[in-house]
Amino acid sequence: MTKILQDSEKPTKGQQVITACAFIHHNFDGVEKLFIPKRSDTKKFLPGTYELPGGHIEFGEDIVDGLKREIMEELNMQISVGEPFCVFTYMNDLKGSHSIEVDYFAVFEGPIESIKLNPAEHSQFLWISENELDKIASDIDEQEMEAIKRGFEILNESNKGKK
Repeated sequence: MTKILQDSEKPTKGQQVITACAFIHHNFDGVEKLFIPKRSDTKKFLPGTYELPGGHIEFGEDIVDGLKREIMEELNMQISVGEPFCVFTYMNDLKGSHSIEVDYFAVFEGPIESIKLNPAEHSQFLWISENELDKIASDIDEQEMEAIKRGFEILNESNKGKK
């Protein structure tokens, strides 16, 4: 029997990989909160860390369509995708690749009570406000945290203009 490799195990030595992730936010009684899932402990790359949900874009795939596909695979939810707000790069030593991550604002299209985590991808999730980021600080990659802080900064500026 052939072992099926997790995406994070598929070797891509010397290649660049494009990933898209979603800063999924929701207003809870006047407080904007971020949906932040925790990677499954069975993941080879960054197990047990919090992250913006999303993943690898397939060759030839539109980046927004790929992000929507990844969210459906991971959370069984559809999203409306807004503007990109952050881009950064990182090395994946497990795969031997260089990843370019593009982060987009997004909102769930369906009721948030319908979120169904794919256990191969994520073990749990939180809805956190900007003031609660310290709850995940020790369990998140530094670049991901910087992207999240930038997302909240832009979201707050946008919301000021609406008041």
